[in-house]
Amino acid sequence: MGFSPQQFEQLQRRLSGRRVAVPATESPIVTHQVILGVDPSLRGTGYGIIRLAKPHPATLAHGTIHCPASWNRSRCLAKISQTLREVIREHHPTVCAIEGLFYAQNLKTALIMGEARGAALAAIAESVVDIFEIAPRKVKLAVVGYGAAQKLAVAKMVQRMLALPELPDSDAADALALALAHAQEQGRASLTGIKRV
Repeated sequence: MGFSPQQFEQLQRRLSGRRVAVPATESPIVTHQVILGVDPSLRGTGYGIIRLAKPHPATLAHGTIHCPASWNRSRCLAKISQTLREVIREHHPTVCAIEGLFYAQNLKTALIMGEARGAALAAIAESVVDIFEIAPRKVKLAVVGYGAAQKLAVAKMVQRMLALPELPDSDAADALALALAHAQEQGRASLTGIKRV
């Protein structure tokens, strides 16, 4: 866990026996070391877990929860929840970055995406993991430097940033990009463009 200079100074004062009033506007910055990224979709939910390290973050796991077109929606939702629970149990992330909502022109598609996102959120929330959503454009901007970057560009940059031997598939790459974007933002004073869920 990291401390800001102000937090370190307050800690030193507390240890020396003096009480220090913390301004109401000041909120502590929590640095999470193990970050889960989730890119929800009914047929291919991507996930990726990174651990902050030097010189670059280490990838603990990544993959895609594939659900065949022959499966009904309820079976897919159960698979998403079950797999994410297993991943969380194995790697113990303390925070999750999930893709924010986007505007879909097709109402049916939006509802199905919402169901997949809900299944993922429920499984993550059960584990008492802090959850933040990040807009897709914000993620691309943080990782590639261009908010309208193509999926291949995101995957290649994720591979480079995490020193992965192979290019991750697009859903897993998007999830890893979410985790990387959160890692970049969490050290700043305020998480601009990131909303707590």
